[in-house]
Amino acid sequence: MASLRPITSRCLFAAASSATTTTSTAAAAAAVSSRRTFTTTTPLLRQTPTHLTVPKEQIPDYPYGPFRTYKQRNAGLYGTSKIRFGNTVSAKWQIKAATHWKPNRHTKRLWSPSLNMFVRTRLTTGVLRTIDKLGGIDNYLLGAKSRRLKELGPAGWRLRWKVMQSGPVQERWAREREAMGLPPKAHHLLVAEQAGGVAPSAELMGEMDRMLAHEEEFVLGEETEGGPVMIEGKEPAQATPEPSTPQTKTA
Repeated sequence: MASLRPITSRCLFAAASSATTTTSTAAAAAAVSSRRTFTTTTPLLRQTPTHLTVPKEQIPDYPYGPFRTYKQRNAGLYGTSKIRFGNTVSAKWQIKAATHWKPNRHTKRLWSPSLNMFVRTRLTTGVLRTIDKLGGIDNYLLGAKSRRLKELGPAGWRLRWKVMQSGPVQERWAREREAMGLPPKAHHLLVAEQAGGVAPSAELMGEMDRMLAHEEEFVLGEETEGGPVMIEGKEPAQATPEPSTPQTKTA
């Protein structure tokens, strides 16, 4: 039978040192967990961009489609900014090295008076200067020119629809129509106009394609010589006779 190895002082010292290390590690972890941070405010969760809060199924399709290059523009207000490519040239040896420059983009919270809330989105400094020049993000989103619509992108298109559905914008448009003497617009016509106009029927599109293929002219009304001009939806306009010029007799 093999004899048991006696416990020496070296083994007792190793066991005591391991226990001391475990106790110090646990104490350090408890001190770190209980240590107060620099601020007493609870950390905020990652906020969702405002354009993602708009229900996609209620918004009309963006007429220009998503961007195919630099796809980050689909999730923010980037305007016409893109990634620029070029070369850096060393001063001493004139050696070219390919490089690229990304747009100067930031995440901002801009106040929207129409929505009565902050709009959180990513945008470039150029778009931010344009918003400051126009007097707010609402005026930027409600621009009616085609160039502005192309700059908005899918994210700006969704924010534009959200602003257009707000009460202050609807009331302002109603006051403008009343000032011009126009009747109040029906709700279905207003929705169709916001969607980019009433879509033509398939029969009308087919007729237009046929006329374009045969190079036919689009006649808006029939005009007869010496007779009234016939225009759809209007009363026939009477032709005004030309004033006769007096004839002078020569001797």
